[in-house]
Amino acid sequence: MTNPESWERQTLEKLALSALLEQRRARQWSIFFRLLTLVFMFLVLFAFMGWFNKSEAPIAGKHTALVELRGVLADGGDASADRVINGLREAFKDKNTKGVILLINSPGGSPVQAGYINDEIRRLRMKYPQTPLYAVVEDICASGGYYVAVAADKIFVDKASIVGSIGVLMDSFGFTGTMAKLGVERRLMTAGENKGFLDPFSPVNASQKEYAQKMLNEIHQQFITVVRQGRGKRLKETPDMFSGLVWSGEKSIRLGLADAIGSADFVAREIIKVENIVDFTQQEGFAERFAKRFGAVLADSFNPLAKTGVNLR
Repeated sequence: MTNPESWERQTLEKLALSALLEQRRARQWSIFFRLLTLVFMFLVLFAFMGWFNKSEAPIAGKHTALVELRGVLADGGDASADRVINGLREAFKDKNTKGVILLINSPGGSPVQAGYINDEIRRLRMKYPQTPLYAVVEDICASGGYYVAVAADKIFVDKASIVGSIGVLMDSFGFTGTMAKLGVERRLMTAGENKGFLDPFSPVNASQKEYAQKMLNEIHQQFITVVRQGRGKRLKETPDMFSGLVWSGEKSIRLGLADAIGSADFVAREIIKVENIVDFTQQEGFAERFAKRFGAVLADSFNPLAKTGVNLR
């Protein structure tokens, strides 16, 4: 017959051992997650320092440098001015670069980002006068994308590319009718009569609308000036050229908005005369992308105007 005291002691020992094992597992998991967090923080730090985007290995031989401008022009995005400009600077700085191709597939975006890139291209062309830069259009080069392209020595397109949209827009929505049907009352309090500028939940203010239109016209005129400066006498202006319309690549050549038909391979082989293409596009690492997206979410949550603005699209 089993001694009751022995049985109780064995049970307590098992319970104590089980508790110790559970505590040990909890500590192990805690250490694991702490290490994982530490590794992630280092990845984010390295990404911000640019360690994942730099290649120290020298590029051997003469080559055609390529930098992509792909997607919507926006701060912090894949087609941000910082990313494109950094790629262009590295391309021009390389002693073996015999010509630069800016490969564009963009519907436009921020006029500020487009302006930054346009200005930098013109600066680099003056700093490196022996290194030509050609814009090559894939599917679309519209609005802000075209604003960038006109800084190039020449613009090459496919016959079916979409080119143009030389205009400016500011888009929003009006919800006053819906709010009235739902019985929702807008209570907007501001310090400054125009602080609620074009608030989508309030009726349209005629004076604010007029002011916004003047601002759009001003930016539009800046766009037109940049196009005229970039294209010069090649431009064959028509009444609707600056109306926001788009044209096929083939028609854009006849209008002087582009110069010739040609792909990136064609330009490297036939124009620059160096078939070897080296991609200088700045690549974004996972940690950097996560950090930027996380920061953007935080910024949007504290900025009610973050999703509105002027666009060259």
